[in-house]
Amino acid sequence: MSKTTSITAKKGTKEIAQAPVFGKDIQLRWFKEMLLMRRFEEKTGQLYTQQKFGGFCHLYIGQEAILAGLSSAMQKGDRIITAYRDHAHPLMLGTPAKEVMAELYGRITGSSKGKGGSMHFFDKERNLFGGHGIVGAQIAIGAGIAFADKYRGGDQVTFCFMGDGAARQGILHETFNMAMTWKLPVVFVIENNDYAMGTSVERTSNVHEMYKLGLSYAMPGAPVNGMRCEDVHNAFTDAAAHVRAGNGPMLLEIKTYRYRGHSMSDPGKYRTKEEVEEYKRRDPLEDVRSRLLEQKWATEAEVEKMEEAVKKEVEDAVKFAEESPYPPLDELYIDVYKEKDYPFIKE
Repeated sequence: MSKTTSITAKKGTKEIAQAPVFGKDIQLRWFKEMLLMRRFEEKTGQLYTQQKFGGFCHLYIGQEAILAGLSSAMQKGDRIITAYRDHAHPLMLGTPAKEVMAELYGRITGSSKGKGGSMHFFDKERNLFGGHGIVGAQIAIGAGIAFADKYRGGDQVTFCFMGDGAARQGILHETFNMAMTWKLPVVFVIENNDYAMGTSVERTSNVHEMYKLGLSYAMPGAPVNGMRCEDVHNAFTDAAAHVRAGNGPMLLEIKTYRYRGHSMSDPGKYRTKEEVEEYKRRDPLEDVRSRLLEQKWATEAEVEKMEEAVKKEVEDAVKFAEESPYPPLDELYIDVYKEKDYPFIKE
């Protein structure tokens, strides 16, 4: 992936970073990934209003460039943990759309056997550690995952996502202090979409540049434009290299925007139509689509073919979910406790 990722060469004690080249292959990859996230979430919103499944439901529409940029920047084995706006994360990691949809439906064929639902997606095989419904809980858990990797001597990086509202929780400060003290290999990521539920950042904090929240712990931070895959890719690449080198954690504030309400029950009346439309003019999906066409990396017909393929994938996922059975009653007693001893504990 030398043509798509940052290359750092050492010359004596000085590092020289070469600018990445974002060509046809990576643009096509980003487009396909974001297209699946967008169409899956649009269908999820429709199904929820049809009462196909219940509970809370938070859509990722508008924020797709964050995960697309991470997808091309992260290494195999890296870990991801996030909050409850989490449908797109397993899709980006390669969890089949049918398993993601079945989980929303609460069916046994879902990625967590229907037990997690919308807010608690996990995929052990792909190192997705949730989906967490308690605001801010994943911050400490993410540091714990990073601690385990460092203890075992691995070189994995944990990407720990949170919203701008979660950054108000006290657990953030406790975790930041511990993570910096122990130089844990974790990149903390604030997905700042301007509103914690319905309250703007400006009304809840005197610190509006949220990447500065780690400075009192000597944790470096950086702001990122979350509406462009290129900017996100570069930020994650640099942050991961910093962390993987043993320098301890880093904090990224990724400025993004959700086009829908906080959840499906939120009409979003606290935002003006002009504000929403301004962000839609910077839509990351349309940005990549335009680039593909302008550079003649894809024709209109090829783009339409990709659209049709994703539409079918989502429709097949819905069919699979609706035809799948619910978990049997005895599943209530499975996955509650770990039945086998941990291999590293000696009697």
